[in-house]
Amino acid sequence: MSAASTPSATTCRPSQTGLAFGGPGIPARWTRSDKQGVGTAYSAASRLWFTLAQGIVSEIYYPTIDLPQIRDLQLLFTDGESFFHEERHHMEAEVDALDPAALGYRIRSRAPGDLYQIEKQIISDPHLDCLLVHVRIHSVAEQFQRRLRCYVLCAPHLAGAGAHNNAAVVNVAGRMLLSASKPGTFLVLGANQPFTRLSCGYVGSSDGWTDVATHRGMQWEFQQALDGNVALTGEVDLSRGLEFTLALAMGDTLHSAVNALQQSLATPFEQSRARFITQWRRAAPERLPLGAESGDGGELYQRSVHLLLAHEDKTYPGALIASLSIPWGEAMGDDDQGGYHLVWTRDMVNSATGLLAAGVTATPLRALIYLSTSQRDDGGFYQNFWIDGEPYWRGVQLDETAFPVLLAWRLQRANALREFDPMPLVHGAMRFLLLQGPITAQERWEECSGYSPSTLAAVIAGVTCAAALLRERGHASAADFVQEYADFLSTNLERWTVTTKGTLLPDVARHYIRILPAPADGEVCKHVPDPNTATVRIANRPPGADYEFPAREVVDAGFLELVRHGIRRPDDQLMLDSLRVVDRILKADTPSGPCWRRYNHDGYGQRADGSPFQGWGRGRAWPLLTGERAHYELAAGNDARPLRQAMENFSHGAELLPEQVWDSETEPPFVAGAPTGSAMPLMWAHAEYIKLLRSLKDGVIFDCIPEVYERYAGAAQLPRSDIEFWTFHYPVAEMAAGRRLRVIAATAFTLHWSRDDWSHTQDTLSECALQSLHFVDLPAPREGSIRFTFRWEGGRWEGRDWQVQVV
Repeated sequence: MSAASTPSATTCRPSQTGLAFGGPGIPARWTRSDKQGVGTAYSAASRLWFTLAQGIVSEIYYPTIDLPQIRDLQLLFTDGESFFHEERHHMEAEVDALDPAALGYRIRSRAPGDLYQIEKQIISDPHLDCLLVHVRIHSVAEQFQRRLRCYVLCAPHLAGAGAHNNAAVVNVAGRMLLSASKPGTFLVLGANQPFTRLSCGYVGSSDGWTDVATHRGMQWEFQQALDGNVALTGEVDLSRGLEFTLALAMGDTLHSAVNALQQSLATPFEQSRARFITQWRRAAPERLPLGAESGDGGELYQRSVHLLLAHEDKTYPGALIASLSIPWGEAMGDDDQGGYHLVWTRDMVNSATGLLAAGVTATPLRALIYLSTSQRDDGGFYQNFWIDGEPYWRGVQLDETAFPVLLAWRLQRANALREFDPMPLVHGAMRFLLLQGPITAQERWEECSGYSPSTLAAVIAGVTCAAALLRERGHASAADFVQEYADFLSTNLERWTVTTKGTLLPDVARHYIRILPAPADGEVCKHVPDPNTATVRIANRPPGADYEFPAREVVDAGFLELVRHGIRRPDDQLMLDSLRVVDRILKADTPSGPCWRRYNHDGYGQRADGSPFQGWGRGRAWPLLTGERAHYELAAGNDARPLRQAMENFSHGAELLPEQVWDSETEPPFVAGAPTGSAMPLMWAHAEYIKLLRSLKDGVIFDCIPEVYERYAGAAQLPRSDIEFWTFHYPVAEMAAGRRLRVIAATAFTLHWSRDDWSHTQDTLSECALQSLHFVDLPAPREGSIRFTFRWEGGRWEGRDWQVQVV
């Protein structure tokens, strides 16, 4: 095997030798994120995932689900004289599933003027790291039957980057193949019938697209293109027939990649396809029969379950990513590493819960075990991270620490924990939430710090679940301690997140707001910010636009999470009034059904002219939020089926749910209700749809937690906390008269304190409530203040005093 050997005359025409010109090529970009299909083999032996967009193969991921290896793979056509066609831009394509149970696809494409048609069947090898594309060209116009030429074009982006790729023509046992490499990663491209020409080039100068588009054929046959943004091109020998199979194999050496390719091509495509489908069909019996609750015969339900299963990595069991997509990838280069092929614990737990709603328990358990291995030493989780646990963004979102506790509780209720003990994870999460809350550095939209209704809902529910888990294990005092924190949050919920001077709807002054801005850095504030006067900053606004708004005038529907988890009643007047405001400000009626935007003034979305989001844009409507609203309507005793139907209408391609849809018909050529260029499929949305079907079947919200509902929404009277919590991260400066002051720290301490400005002092030794949670309770005077400091074990003083004023 050699990387620069000259092709034999019997297999390839004479070629130019040496290095392609024009290196390193133009700056690399990814491709569109609105996918038409996502696929992989069900077997863990095949560590390759593929995506489809615009009728072609887009990113391939290997050997883990967070590492893309190519930009795209497509076919080019010409008659040598009068036309040049590329699949991506020139052909109309329809995508459907090869089988209702499997994540393999059939793409039917028509050339301009109906000159010819193409049918492609796309799967990954059921046992090898290899993509298989079976191509059939048919209905060729008579005048082009002998003149039609077909070329394969591949853009390697190995190891997640378009730069510094190496491409070469290789000779393997007399067969010429195309290859690309970086240290430790190799790609090989071939077919079951020989290429008649092969070339490696630099994108934008000597690549195959430029060659064929310019010359109506391949005139360049370069053996290598090194250290750049490269492309591989091969001419398929159509004289042997108009039906052939392409294979793209990956490996950690050139030999392993070539072996996978040859082994895969040695099996007839029909056999590989049959095995691929059989694997996926084996997963079907695990599901509950929820299709009767759908409006499409269960098609989106079945696809949603399999998409969730497919988004689990095969090297790191339980690692579920948010989406096999890179939002607005066509504008993203090598510096934009993240995309959505990362782990967010919020998205991941929603995916796992969606599978639980479908009756699948093995994957959610693996997810919980994976999260337990990814938890930080302080009990929290990074905002998002690669599947090996390496953080990408390091933000703090309190709900992302609460969600794994909810998953632990659900698995215990399903009797699905097996021998796994979730309590170390639960202990760590409680330590983090109590020491870092109640202000979150980011809410679920990952932008603002403060008091967020949706975040507080997740934390109250998570802490209550932790209390239930502790109590069931005989730790009653620890359970009471953490439950008192949930009561504290519930008691202050409306004070923190409700305005009484709303202006968005003339007859509604009192409603929930998106967030009450507050710093999350532990700085002392004299007063809790006022929802009526605080200002929120929105960073994703267009240049020159306002980016600061009164907090009382910025709303989202995150407060519906309070109903979902059982913290507040759906018929509460505050809930009803807040919904009126949300519908007035955020609701978008589309031909597919109603949908809602995240919040007003949102800039995360496609720009008005259709160009991609790049730091700013215009936030569009999210089908996920239609599902959230449907859950509320069910809880309120209303008919949720029209909203379920809307979610089904929002699906696109091979039953994929987008993150965002166009919400205005005033922006031709865009169609209201159709996907924008953001992420698709979004696993959170697919999980929401599954949970909605389960909720419709059960007649109650699947996510509603009985222990939470009984304590809060279902109680005759909400529990009122008489405790004010103080931590180094939340050092309150004032408290109401008659309340207790609970001082909490991560290690044992002696609290040195005074009620009369140090004229008289007392020392109180802390108690251990939970692992790494120590506290002292101080009864508050009716007036005046409490001053205190800390003496740690070993006699070290903190060296600073704090004061809490009684008001």
